[in-house]
Amino acid sequence: MITGIVLLVVLAIFISSFLKVLNEYERGVIFRLGRVIKAKGPGLIVLIPFIDKMVRVSMRLVAMDVDPQDVISRDNVSVQVNAVIYFRVIDPIKAIVEVENYNYAMAQLAQTTLRSVCGQADLDELLSARDKINTHLQEILDTHTDPWGIKVATVELKHIDLPQEMQRAMAKQAEAERERRAKVINAEGEYQAATKLAEAAEIIHSHPMALQLRYLQTMREMAAENNTTTIFPLPLDLFRPFLKTAEKKES
Repeated sequence: MITGIVLLVVLAIFISSFLKVLNEYERGVIFRLGRVIKAKGPGLIVLIPFIDKMVRVSMRLVAMDVDPQDVISRDNVSVQVNAVIYFRVIDPIKAIVEVENYNYAMAQLAQTTLRSVCGQADLDELLSARDKINTHLQEILDTHTDPWGIKVATVELKHIDLPQEMQRAMAKQAEAERERRAKVINAEGEYQAATKLAEAAEIIHSHPMALQLRYLQTMREMAAENNTTTIFPLPLDLFRPFLKTAEKKES
């Protein structure tokens, strides 16, 4: 009985040594006596016992967090920046043969590249031109990882942490900018109002009767209210003879 169980265990181990099952998203890099034969999968893979060796490689998209990096921007502002990288293996043989551990190598390359690229940008660019920086990071990483059989799909900056002093300074700057805009808008309103008043004065000067009509309109508005006092404006024509007489005396 014991001998039968031992034989079954040995047989299971023997079978598992040359029969492998790969999932749809996996590929197996086959080494035969230390030399790469090819990449197989998915499905059932048959190996030569004690001669072939298989290394599994996932072909799925990987999301890797890049640890926060201390960066000094081009305008000498110290910030902390972290990012996320999306990449996938497109050549499993290169990913195993050309680099010892592509996940670790990708993480180290991403950290150094993140510090280098962000250090060449101003603080305003880091805050407002993220798409440009993301594209630059993706191009650099994709160029370096192409010999590894890895394709970098996207790089995204996640957080940019500023010192407290810089946050307070930026808050004051934003407040001053809002006050400046408010003053400019107020000045523009005053200018437009003055322009309209000047145009109205020119019209009244060209058409004196317009002023009388304005008087009548004002009286109508005052009469519509419950006022106890009514003001009757005198026509300016009544005073013109006196004004002409005064001008002749002065001359």
